[in-house]
Amino acid sequence: MTTTSELPLAPAAVAEPRKSRKNNPEKTRENILQEAIVEFVQQGLSGARVDAIAERIHTSKRMIYYYFGSKEQLYVEVLEKLYGDIRNTESRLHLAELAPVDAIRRLVEFTFDHHDHNVDFVRIVSIENIHNAEFVKRSEAIRAMNNTILDSLSEILRRGVEAGVFRQGLAPLDVHLLISSFCFHRVSNRHTIGEIFQIDLPDESIKQRHREMICESVLRYLQA
Repeated sequence: MTTTSELPLAPAAVAEPRKSRKNNPEKTRENILQEAIVEFVQQGLSGARVDAIAERIHTSKRMIYYYFGSKEQLYVEVLEKLYGDIRNTESRLHLAELAPVDAIRRLVEFTFDHHDHNVDFVRIVSIENIHNAEFVKRSEAIRAMNNTILDSLSEILRRGVEAGVFRQGLAPLDVHLLISSFCFHRVSNRHTIGEIFQIDLPDESIKQRHREMICESVLRYLQA
């Protein structure tokens, strides 16, 4: 008969290491920015409330002010983030590695798709225009990051002229405006255009038609 003292001892429970609860400032800032985008898009700058942003991420207004200082500074950093997203993605298109015509087509297609998929960007830019670019003026970063697209376009146009496929005298800013104007307008005015002309702009076949149309329009404007 086996006695209690002869029974094998159960292995001692191994204590699991406690997870670190250190704060991640970058993650916290990113969470605040993402919810701030939602609030500013829905309410505009004037109607946006910091406490509403705090409620969404279960934090305090004090924490948001700790990271951003004020609602206005938070709005400026939202602008910087949204402009930075499009410019950073453009920098990964490897346009310098493409032939001039292919580079322009790739840039136009990207701009069209980005605006179509990022309605928040279009909305925030529209809001900032209501404020006469008051907050863009406060950010040297926005001006600097947007100059990169003009530098890229300038190089593509130069190569196109040398290859004989683009005409001379083209201004990079004019080309940028031509590309972005249609891509932006069909998103910013999608509701009024859709209602007035009874057109379903989100329809995939219509989007593809417009995508090809702006590509061809830009390339014909540039051609030698």
